[in-house]
Amino acid sequence: MKPINNDVKRLLINYKTLEEFKQFKEYGHQELSMEQDLKNNIVENDSESPFYGIYYGGNLIARMSLYKVNKKYDTYFEPPHDYLELWKLEVLPDYRKQGYGKALVDFAKSFNLPIRTSPRINSHGFWVKMGFKQATYQIERDLGQNPLLWLPEGVQEKK
Repeated sequence: MKPINNDVKRLLINYKTLEEFKQFKEYGHQELSMEQDLKNNIVENDSESPFYGIYYGGNLIARMSLYKVNKKYDTYFEPPHDYLELWKLEVLPDYRKQGYGKALVDFAKSFNLPIRTSPRINSHGFWVKMGFKQATYQIERDLGQNPLLWLPEGVQEKK
């Protein structure tokens, strides 16, 4: 099945989106649930949402969180940059291996900022295929996480 429309859309912060997220929770891991994030961010529809998704036939089938981090907090890149934190990328089981995850990652890359993510179990291969590389582990900075980085041209990992 090929996507009819895999345009990534910024999701509205409202209770309809919260209901759409509930379908992911039953398939995903607890740490992937964006329900609490959404509840914490619900103000009104025109608030700037960190949530993005892809719809197929009117149903949300893929989603991610994308947060911009100011370069004054950058401990990963040289020279220091604003960068994106990509979290909680998930595609519903019936729609996996059809390019929806790649479409979300390509959307994040389109900002041409460095990207940091922490892959969930068994997803490392996907991220490597998307061009991400393992960050050099620094115990104080990474606190037990194993972040992966995507570097646009002209940006290097800080060593």
